[in-house]
Amino acid sequence: MYLLFDIGGTKMRLALSKDGESFDEPKVVPTPKNFNEAIKAFKEAFDEVAKGESVEKAVGGMRGPFNNKKTIMVNSSMLPDWNDKPLKEEMEKVVGAPVIIENDTALVGMGEMLSGAGKLAPPAGRGTRIGVYITVSTGVGGARYHNGVLDENRFGFEPGHQVIDFKNNISLEDLVSGTALEKREGKKAYEVTDPAIWDELAKTLAYGLYNTILHWSPDVVVLGGSMIVGDPAIEVELIEKYLKEINTKFPELPEIKKAELEDFGGLYGAIAFIKQQKELK
Repeated sequence: MYLLFDIGGTKMRLALSKDGESFDEPKVVPTPKNFNEAIKAFKEAFDEVAKGESVEKAVGGMRGPFNNKKTIMVNSSMLPDWNDKPLKEEMEKVVGAPVIIENDTALVGMGEMLSGAGKLAPPAGRGTRIGVYITVSTGVGGARYHNGVLDENRFGFEPGHQVIDFKNNISLEDLVSGTALEKREGKKAYEVTDPAIWDELAKTLAYGLYNTILHWSPDVVVLGGSMIVGDPAIEVELIEKYLKEINTKFPELPEIKKAELEDFGGLYGAIAFIKQQKELK
């Protein structure tokens, strides 16, 4: 029995997996900004999905960054009250079992690579498929995979923090995230209806993606997050159009796909993580 979780800046998603292959109906609750209130909300949600049954392990994703042991959140701008708190320790007290924390975007991407939009055959003549997942939501994050397995890393991946405007130290996230759009326009992203604004977001995102493509050389790029799959949204077709205009280096661009697993990609990713750990034993 496993607990799966996906904790973002606005929502917590928890589900129970009895077999490590699928999961029961998820429980979705708001993410409190206060750390102690968050642990309390996590416990209440866990108690509801577990129904008194014990679990052998909890696996899930959470927005970082973390220390290199992934036990403590550090330098989080989204959840500052969580910084430097005994996160893993408190979660293990609630669950009564070991807790494995991964970056939430990394796990969503793993789910997409194995069960969603990135689930495609390797290119002819090669046994490896290189995938990249990028989420554009309240922030911008992403990760790189080989055949659905997350690349090794020290502190995680932060493609959203690549500097786009070096004179002013402005990152991709500062320009295309939902938080940035709300700050500029004075209203929520879903309230912004001007097509010209969404067109400009697509063009800016294309430049950031092109940098990422040059660095990571993937076969497929899967785009997710509320700014991509919401309504209105940054259109994948427009991003592809601008990428073709920008590209001067590679003979062809990777496939650009929209995420398919909607709100529960992180739970699918946690299942994939469990399967991969079993295969390594």
